Amino acid sequence: MKPAPPVTISRKASYPRPRMFITFEGLDGSGKSTQTELLAEAIRGMGREVVTTREPGGTALGEQVRALLLTGDGIAPWAEAALFAAARAELVELVIAPALERGAVVICDRYLDSSLAYQGGARGLGVEQVLQLNLPAISGRLPDRTFLLEIDPDESARRVGQNGDRIEREDGRFRRQVADAYRLLAETFPQRIEAVDGSRPAAEIAKEIFGRVRESL
Repeated sequence: MKPAPPVTISRKASYPRPRMFITFEGLDGSGKSTQTELLAEAIRGMGREVVTTREPGGTALGEQVRALLLTGDGIAPWAEAALFAAARAELVELVIAPALERGAVVICDRYLDSSLAYQGGARGLGVEQVLQLNLPAISGRLPDRTFLLEIDPDESARRVGQNGDRIEREDGRFRRQVADAYRLLAETFPQRIEAVDGSRPAAEIAKEIFGRVRESL
């Protein structure tokens, strides 16, 4: 039997840090982009590499698709869903997967759940159908943690104002359908999706979220 390694060596051995893929979801104006940056700053303060990105976007192709989706007119629901899935596939392939493989923490402003809520729920395509469209596109790569920032649909409309993009300009009925779809997703996947009261001050929300993820890092 080989002798055990010296204590001094075993204590100095490096241990791989856990990979973490975090997403933020919610209605337009819920503060996802702000919380993405605040959480990234807090985790970087722990000495971790953090990659932040957004959907649709994050790659050259993704940004072109973003412009089409958010400014174009008359896009059919399934075409809309397919465009989101295409941009998502590119983002996973070029940004998310490589960052996770090298041990970085990845934080994404919107991801799969947005398509499930907006196209699957509010557009009426069906959550399961939109899920099946997306799973091959993302190679089955799901987030480890998803924070759903909940705000009232009327508050969402107030925060967005009159100058929103094509999807942000949807009416109150559409916003309520999105909110209901998100709520159902949180109930269906409680082990991954964590609802957070998004009506509070940004700093207070950020402190709560960092407290939830700190022990996992």
